[in-house]
Amino acid sequence: MRAYVLLAVLLMLASPSAMALRCGNRLVTDGARDFQVRERCGEPFWSDSWIGVDVIGRDTPLERQREVQWSAWYYNFGPRALMQRLVFRDGELQGTETLGYGVREIGDDCRANMDFTGMSNGELVARCGEPAARREASDTVVYRPGPSIENWREQRREEWTYDFGDTRLLRVLHLLNGKVMSVETLAR
Repeated sequence: MRAYVLLAVLLMLASPSAMALRCGNRLVTDGARDFQVRERCGEPFWSDSWIGVDVIGRDTPLERQREVQWSAWYYNFGPRALMQRLVFRDGELQGTETLGYGVREIGDDCRANMDFTGMSNGELVARCGEPAARREASDTVVYRPGPSIENWREQRREEWTYDFGDTRLLRVLHLLNGKVMSVETLAR
């Protein structure tokens, strides 16, 4: 019995991380640097970035503010594989998110009557391509997770307009922090 338990433990230690992303025959795990991910997986088809500020020692004699660069990279591995969203903090991979199935060609899997709600901006670009028009605005949201600590995060509001051409309607998608929150239909 001990031999089986020992074998199981050794197999778990030898197996790659469950949170690893496989690009070809190479693995990408949390903590990898952005240049390593690019080397192993290639260029993402879409990327998004935003800024945050971490404040340590608020209301104390020594306050430190540190700007944090966030980015999300999107990979499409084709229609038989799931798309991936990789989130980086200051160039270091913080996590991966599995999205829906990929597409054969970027922008070729879009219909005017799709349910866009909940899609990430990367999924939207994969399915529908770049919007015909795009507007952006942002707010700053301050989180206070503990005494003397603040995290300032940019809350990004976007409006993406898609013109499907074959209809008399335009679709205006309202995104918050890279996710579609609502869809509005406008006449031309």
